[in-house]
This record gives sequence, C-alpha cells and structure tokens, in this order.
Amino acid sequence: MLERFRGFWTNVWKPVAHLLIKLGVTPNMVTFVGTLGVCTGALVFFPQGELLIGVLFITAFVFSDIIDGYMARLTGNTGKFGSFWDSTLDRIGDGAIFGGLALYFANTGSEGGDSYLYLCVSLYCIVMGSVTSYARAKAESLGLNAKGGIAERADRLVAILVMTGLGDLFDLPILMYLTLWVLAAANTITVGQRVLMVHRQVRAEVDAGSGDDDRTI
Repeated sequence: MLERFRGFWTNVWKPVAHLLIKLGVTPNMVTFVGTLGVCTGALVFFPQGELLIGVLFITAFVFSDIIDGYMARLTGNTGKFGSFWDSTLDRIGDGAIFGGLALYFANTGSEGGDSYLYLCVSLYCIVMGSVTSYARAKAESLGLNAKGGIAERADRLVAILVMTGLGDLFDLPILMYLTLWVLAAANTITVGQRVLMVHRQVRAEVDAGSGDDDRTI
C-alpha cells in the first residue's frame, strides 16, 4: 500500500542522493549507516522508555532505504551484492525495532500490567516478520513469486513507528498495544497468503508437467 508513495519520497531526497554521490559515498555505505542509525534509535532509546525520541531518531535514518536505492539506479550500481546487502540489513533493522520494544516491555515488567504479554507479542512480530520476508526470498530463489499480502514491510514499519510515537506523545499506550496485535495478525495472514501463492504456482507447474517436486500441502 505505501509503495505508491515511494516516488514522492524519492523526489524529496534526490538532492541528498546527488550530493552523496558527488562526495564519493556509495549506496552500500548509505545502507549500512541507515541500518546503524535505526538500530541505535531502537536499542538505545526504546529500552529506556524514550519511545518518541527513539521514533524520531529512527525516522531520520529510515529514509536511507529510499536514498540508497535511488543512488544505486543512478550510478548503475545495482549488482547482486547490493541487493543482498540491502535485504540482509533490512532484516537487522526490523528486528532491532521490535527487539527494542521487547526490551522496553521487559524493563517495565516490574510495574505490573500487561508488559509480559506485549513482550511476547513483540517477539512474535519479530519472528513472523522474518518469516514473511523469508517466504518471499525463498520463493524467488525457486523462480516463483510470493510478493504481496496485507502486511508489506513498509506498512509494518510505518504503522509501528507512527503509533508508538503518537502513543508516547499523547500518553496513549493503547495505540502501540493495538498496533502490535494488528501486526501480529497481519504478519500471520501474510505468511499464509504467500504460502498459498507458492502452492498454487507449484501445483500449476505440476499440472503442466514441468514440476519436479510432488510434495503437496
């Protein structure tokens, strides 16, 4: 859903991308610095309960995902390693965000309430978010398509960052709690959708006589 706004944000950050290229900065460097910033914001500020500051810090670096892609296309540096590097660091950044929230709930557990419950939900989001991405990557490695579903990566990140920030700003933690539940459900559904996508494609290949795997779900 949010991919439709990528063109807008790319235009916004074009001047920065051009400046970085002139300075000799490579897309892979931007990817690394962006991931480092996201991890720092999530793992330093979130566990201390500085949720809004953490969100703002992360937001300052999260646009690197757009900048590095534009730089790679502009310089023709769109090789296999760049794609691998970007995807690998994306997983690290995603894990850091939800891991930071898990640490936040772990640190507030002594205050009672539902901290342990939301610690578990945050960990579940980490696992299912990774499975969602892995399902697509594995499908593509087999020459199949598993892109799509109700919870794309951009949707998940924007939802949790916006609602965590607003929840802390207005002292409404319920916004973060509800978002975690929604993302837990959405990730689960998306994994199911991608499994079904792949299953249909494999069955179509088998029916056409071109499949070499007779395993079925």
